[in-house]
Amino acid sequence: MTPGGRGYLREMSTSRRLYRSRSRRLLAGVCGGLAEFFGVNTTLVRIGFALFGLFGVGEVVYLLLWLIVPKEPR
Repeated sequence: MTPGGRGYLREMSTSRRLYRSRSRRLLAGVCGGLAEFFGVNTTLVRIGFALFGLFGVGEVVYLLLWLIVPKEPR
């Protein structure tokens, strides 16, 4: 499907889901899951959370995602 097609959004919503990673985890798998979802390096996501943590935002967002995002199915 092309991005302009009608079924594109439906196809994306059923094929990609955000999960906490079981294989790329240090604490809860939040950064690994975000990295897999967006197709970026896990280290970059971790650095981003560390930088946001300097402002007191990273910890809150991480904890919320830990509670909200389900674990990756086995």
